[in-house]
Parts: sequence; C-alpha cells; structure tokens
Amino acid sequence: MLEYNEILPKKVILLDGEPYEVLDAHVFRKQQRKPVNQTKLRHIITGKVTEQAFHVSEKVAEADLSTKSVKYLYKNKGEQWFCAEENPADRFMLSAETIGTGGQFLKPNMLLEALVFDEKIIGIKIPIKLELKVTEAPPAVKGNTAQGGSKQITLETGTVINAPLFINEGDIVRINTETGDYVERVDKK
Repeated sequence: MLEYNEILPKKVILLDGEPYEVLDAHVFRKQQRKPVNQTKLRHIITGKVTEQAFHVSEKVAEADLSTKSVKYLYKNKGEQWFCAEENPADRFMLSAETIGTGGQFLKPNMLLEALVFDEKIIGIKIPIKLELKVTEAPPAVKGNTAQGGSKQITLETGTVINAPLFINEGDIVRINTETGDYVERVDKK
C-alpha cells in the first residue's frame, strides 16, 4: 500500500480495481488544512487521463504488473501487431492510443517488454532512447543559423523529426521516444 505522498510519477496504482499510471503528482497544503496530493492519472488500458486528489488519510494499492518479452511485427491502419518472442503464431494487437507516441519509433522484429495485468497484455514498455537510421535528409541550406539551424529528416520507421543541419542520409541517430526529439548522432555514414 502506498501512502498519499508516495504516489509519484511513473508509479502504477490500482484505483477502483483498474490500473492507472501516475503522470504528475504535486503535494500541497492550503492555509491551515492538511496536505493533499493532486495527481494526474492515465488509465493504462483505455488511455483516458483523469485528475484525482489523495488526502493524508488515504492509501492506495500499487498495481501488480509483470513483464513478458515480445517482438514487434508491423503497423496496419492504426493497429500495431506483436507476437510472443519464441512463438510467431501467438500474435496480438494493440491500438496506437494504447502504445502512445513512442509507437512511431518501433522497427519490425524489435524485442520489447509487454506489461501484463491480470494475465492480459495491456501495454508496451518502449525504451526511452532508440537508435534509428536516417533514410532521408535534405541538404543543409545556408541561412539564419543564429539560433541553431535545423531541418526535417525521415527515419527508417517513416517518422519525420527535426534534427541539426549536419545530419545526413545514412547516419544513425539517437531519439528520445517520450518527447520525439533528436538527442545525438551515434554513427555517421
């Protein structure tokens, strides 16, 4: 059981028997009153975001999540398909909303950790940083670079992001999957 002030971001809690991920938590106190933890929670299965206040006397259970190794297969019409690591016939689908924004950086045959709740796969744990190959990068154009120049590049997954002017086609770049931003160049062509 978690006390009201132990409900922190990245924790997964059970609320009314449903798993919620804590996105944001802020403990504050108004004048002479007792402290309150104001949280923003995301329902892991539906993706719906709600706000919830936890008072000093309240306790909440931490969700019992386990992980299972899975392989990413492909994306089709907003659905992303996966299979068990050892058994390609054991396939399942998750919607793009369930996976979140990091799903656009997944490569076929990539091994990932699936989150399991009540023996049902409810989500995918995507690494925070991934290395991807640049498939398209327009040539750098001279101009106003006082604030640091950037250009749009296309990654091997088809995702378009902003990157510095020195990135070329064929380079390997590291991407932050939570923000969708360029981090650094790992290897140049």
